[in-house]
Parts: sequence; structure tokens; C-alpha cells
Amino acid sequence: MELKDKLVSSFLAFENTIDVDSSVHDIRSEAIKRFEMQGFPSKKEEAWKYTSLKNVLKHDYSIFPKEGNAIEFKDVKKYFIHDIDTYKIVFIDGMYSSHLSETTHDKIDVCLMSSALTNDKYKAVIDNYFNKVAKEDGLTSLNTAFSKEGAYIHISKNQLADKPIQILHFSTGSEAAQMLQPRNLIVVDENSHVQIIERHQSLTNNPVLTNSVTEIFADKRAIVDYYKIQNDNENASLIDNTYIEQQGQSIVSVHTFAFGGNITRNNLNFYQKGEGIDSILNGITIIEEKQHVDHYTLVHHTEPNCESHQDYKGIFDEKATGVFNGKIIVNKEAQKTNAFQSNNNILLSDKATINSKPQLEIFADDVKCSHGCTIGQLDDSALFYMRARGIGEKEAKALLMYAFANNVLESVKIPQLKSRINKLIATKLNVDIGFDL
Repeated sequence: MELKDKLVSSFLAFENTIDVDSSVHDIRSEAIKRFEMQGFPSKKEEAWKYTSLKNVLKHDYSIFPKEGNAIEFKDVKKYFIHDIDTYKIVFIDGMYSSHLSETTHDKIDVCLMSSALTNDKYKAVIDNYFNKVAKEDGLTSLNTAFSKEGAYIHISKNQLADKPIQILHFSTGSEAAQMLQPRNLIVVDENSHVQIIERHQSLTNNPVLTNSVTEIFADKRAIVDYYKIQNDNENASLIDNTYIEQQGQSIVSVHTFAFGGNITRNNLNFYQKGEGIDSILNGITIIEEKQHVDHYTLVHHTEPNCESHQDYKGIFDEKATGVFNGKIIVNKEAQKTNAFQSNNNILLSDKATINSKPQLEIFADDVKCSHGCTIGQLDDSALFYMRARGIGEKEAKALLMYAFANNVLESVKIPQLKSRINKLIATKLNVDIGFDL
């Protein structure tokens, strides 16, 4: 049985085990119908032209989370940002791990989607925000149909989250092949601020496919800093769908650090719904072997006097493949928009590939919009200059690549996270750099 047929036939059994409000049942039922009609995306679709899921979908995935293997903190400590105090929402094989987590309901809610979907206390937020900004494409609809567990974060009006929040998903290999579908809902009310770090990590060599959906709502003058760390093993594939709606004068930044995995697809969508908004999308990709990372971004400007800034850097070695498909839409009413998009790439091997497609659709006449793409190799003259001053070739190349990624790292607002990313980059480049950027 193909995976699509298995998922559709399993939906009714799954739905009967979930006790949620009737409106959520209706949303799920409509979602599985859409998935049945649309199925998984293929390369025939323009947005998926350079990324095929054919080999990923061939496995016989277990689709219902079962009790995962026990994990001790010492065994996974290295995957946490453990040198700062944070709230933690941890899942093992799709199931909540209370002993690894630290949640709160003191002024802010940092807890579970399963609780929010079944507790009347959260009904107003669920009714107003759940599945309200997510697209109705096949993969997102599939996640909606099977949505049960994930992170629920609500930062109330005029609140500053007193420490960052970490969302961590671990897969242990309890199944021969496993499919996970976490669903996150993040609502940040007026004048509030939160920092969130998300990571999906496989602890097994068994195939893992994660189809994640995150909805983020930033109200007026809210500030959201979101960081995604993607450094998984060669049998783990991730489809990360993030949808963000911003109200007036809000600032939302998303940093994506893609350092490993089999196939990684990031669908990042921003929808601006007021004036004075700033949307920031930054990313660093460093991959090798046959790894594949695909960034699809959309920023939709609908109101005047807003900004968006996209800066994606990629370093590709051996037979790695990168894709960047960035789209900016500026409506006729969105005058005085300032939109910037840049995608710069370095190929370290003749067999590495990058497919880059920056796009602008502008219907307003008083705007500042620009986009650009570069694909090249390291500067030979810069390498010669550094080697002439006693720096080894390997270290010289690493320093140039660090400099290449520096401006993206500069915008990371959590020093301990910046240091961790710095070390991950050094590891990927196989060098020991004696300073932090």
C-alpha cells in the first residue's frame, strides 16, 4: 500500500481516538479530504521543481506515535542549548517527555497542543488562531488532519517571556521507519516578546520523515525571534512548514541553520496585515555528500510602510544540492514598501549544485525592492593573500567561509546560541577556529 493510501485509510481510526471540540473535528475531516485530492507534491509543481520526495516516500512508515524509548538528559544534553536557563518542550517519538521538559502557566503559557485542543481554558485561542493562516496544500492539510501534539505557546499582552523557549523533537528508532507530524501554535499578543529555538533530531539510523507545521501570530508591536537548528543524520528528512501573520509594527525574525539531513524542505511564509511591519528571514546552509536543502520563502506585503529583509547564504560540497525559491509580493496598496532579498552561494565541488530563483511581484509604484543571487567559488586572490601570510590553505578557506556567513550570525540575539552555531559551522568546515564571530 502506498503511503498516501495508508494515511487516508488510517485517518478514521486516528480521529476516533482524539477527544477534541467538534469544530476541530470538522477542520481535520476537511483537511484529510484535501490531502486525498492533492496528495504529496511532485516535481511537476513549479514550487517543487528541484526537490523530489519519491525516495523519501517509499518507506513503510509507522504513522501513529507509540511510547518512545526512555532517554536520559545526559544522552541528549548536547542537542540542548544547556548553558542558559530556558523553558523546554520535549517530545520523544512524537510523545511528550515530562522529565525532560520545563513548562509554565505563570503569566505566559508554554505547554502542549494536546492540552490546548482538549481544554476549554484555551478554546478562545484555538477558535481564533488554529489553522487560520496555514495554507491548504497537501502536506499542510496532512499535518492538520493528524494534528495532535506539539508546542502551544501564548504570550499574553504586555508580557516579556522571561527566558527563551526550546522546542525539541527526538526520534529514537522505536519503529523501523517513522513518520512524525508535530503541530505548533504560537500566539504573541500586543507589546509582547518571545525567543524560541526549535530542533528536530534523530537518534537512530532508521528512516524518519517529519512533516511539521507551525503557525505564528504576532499582534501589534509584538517581537518574535525564532531560530531553527537543522543538523540531522543522513536518514532523517524534514518538511518544515511555517506560517506567520503579523499585525502593525510587529517584528518577526526567523533564522534557519541547515547543516544536515537527507532532504530538508523549509516552507516559510510571511503575511503582513498592518503598517510599520518588519519581517526578517535569514539562513545559513552548509551541506555535503548527497544532502539536499530547499528553502522556499514568501513575504506578502499588503499594507503601506512595511519592510522585509531576506539574506540566505549557502556552502555546498561534494554532491550536495541546494535550492532557494524566494518570492516577494507587493500589493497595489502597499506603497512605501522596502523589500530586500539576497541569496549568495559558494560551491566547493564541481559536483555540487545550487538552483536559485529569487522573484518579485510588484503592483505598487512607490517602493524600494531588490533581489539578487550569486553563485561562485572562493576568491583565489584572497586565499593567496592569506597563505602568503602564513595561514594554511585549510584554515584560510575556513576563515573566508566564516566571513561569508558572518552577517547572518551577527543578527542572532542569544549569545549562547550564536556561540553554538559558530561551533557547528566550525565542525562542518572541519576546522578549529579560536574566536567567535
